This record gives sequence, structure tokens and C-alpha cells, in this order.
Amino acid sequence: MSGEISLGRYVEGDSPLHKLDPRIKIVMFFLYMVVVFTVSVPQVMAMLALCLMLQIIVARLPLKVIGTSITPVLPVAVFIFILNAVTNKKGDVVFSRWIITITDIGLKNATITAIRLILMIVSTSIFLTLTTTPLKISEALESLLAPLKLIKFPVHELSMMMSIALRFIPTLIEETDKIMKAQVSRGADYDTGSIVNRIKGYTTILIPLLISSFKRADELAIAMDARCYHGGEGRTKLNPLKLTMKDILIGLFMLLCAVALLVLNNIWK
Repeated sequence: MSGEISLGRYVEGDSPLHKLDPRIKIVMFFLYMVVVFTVSVPQVMAMLALCLMLQIIVARLPLKVIGTSITPVLPVAVFIFILNAVTNKKGDVVFSRWIITITDIGLKNATITAIRLILMIVSTSIFLTLTTTPLKISEALESLLAPLKLIKFPVHELSMMMSIALRFIPTLIEETDKIMKAQVSRGADYDTGSIVNRIKGYTTILIPLLISSFKRADELAIAMDARCYHGGEGRTKLNPLKLTMKDILIGLFMLLCAVALLVLNNIWK
């Protein structure tokens, strides 16, 4: 199971996107999110998807890895599509039966919303988890939020917590897989019965998983205390982040692409 899910997993590589400064990637990720949730013209959405495909090619990521990042979110995307399609009553009716009425505008909005969700998940994987190590993400966040230190905001501690959270996602997924297999070997059944019974059955997974998570957190705290970790004050870095001209040029190119998509969306709207 853990090997089939790419969420939170770093894929080693030597591509330009792997080498790109993580601060640029985080800024571009948030800019990309703004574009994703702003554009609504189908042609611009197609261009946005094309840009994402080009990023996959540049990152040299296997399509199987990209597929595993999409698979878990597909049921959510389908649910959001159906919910938007049946609740939006504006436009011409294309299907009507009993209390269900679907319009052309409802279908359009539902499709755009579902595509936005998928683009968001894939872009998160490409910009951050798949091409950037949790340590680099932590260092980049700490660098970007450095001005908040002037108001005594615990920037280092926040970055460290986010890094640890990302690092433990694959671990918790693997732990869940082990617990499920252990419970199935003892006769547990999660695929039959009513929905209520299935939900009750999953408590046999959640309780051991919570106990295991607290145990891991306690072990991590002891390990950090044994290494005399006391926050970011006075700490130095072996390989500090360095922003190169290449990073700046790539960031500017991505910024121009984002601005161009927003302009085209306003023109074609």
C-alpha cells in the first residue's frame, strides 16, 4: 500500500525541477493555486493542464508515480462533480428525472471544479513532495517566513513541524497497511455488511494507529531531546540554500506564464 501511494514521498532525480531552489517552487506553487482557482474558461484550463504536463516532463517523473497521486483523490473528484452537477439549476436542462435536474451550466461548473481539484493535487506532488525533500521544504519555509521573526513568531518550530508531518505521511500509510493486514488475518471484514458496520469495523484500525502514532511521537521527542535540540536559536546549516540566477529566471518565466493565463482568461471570459 505504501509503495502504491506517492503522497508525501520524495522521488530522487536529477531533473531541473529537482535542482530548482525550493523557495521558488513554494512561491510558484501558491501562484499556480491562485491561477487554478481563478481561471474558468475551458481553453485556459486546457492550457493550464498542458503546463502541468510540461512540468511532469521536465521533472522526469514516471507516469505511474503521477497516477498514484491522482488515484486516491478520484472518488472525491467524482463526488464533487456529482454534487455540483445536481445542485446547480442555472442554464438549459439537459437531464431531468424525479428530483434530479442537470443543466448545461451545472455540468460545466462541475467539470471545472473536479479538474481544479485534480490539478491542485498533481501540482502539489510535482512542486513539493515528489521533487523536494522534507528537509528542503522545511528550510525553504523557514527562509520565506524569516521576516516574521521580528514579531517573535516561531518560524523554525513551525517549519520543523511541517517537515515532520510530511515525513511521517508515508510511515503512517505503511503502518495502516500493516494493521489492516493483521486485522484481516484475525477475521476482520471491511468489505461486506452495512455502512454502519463497516465504519465500526474501521475502529479496529484507528485505535491501534492512534496508539502507534503517539508512540512514534514520543520516541521522536526523546530522540530530539537526547540530541540537545532546543529550537532554531544558534543553529547553523551544513548546506544553506543559495538562490542562483538560473532559479530567478525560471521563477520569472513561470510568473509570466501565470500572468498570461490570467490575462487570457479575462479576455476570453
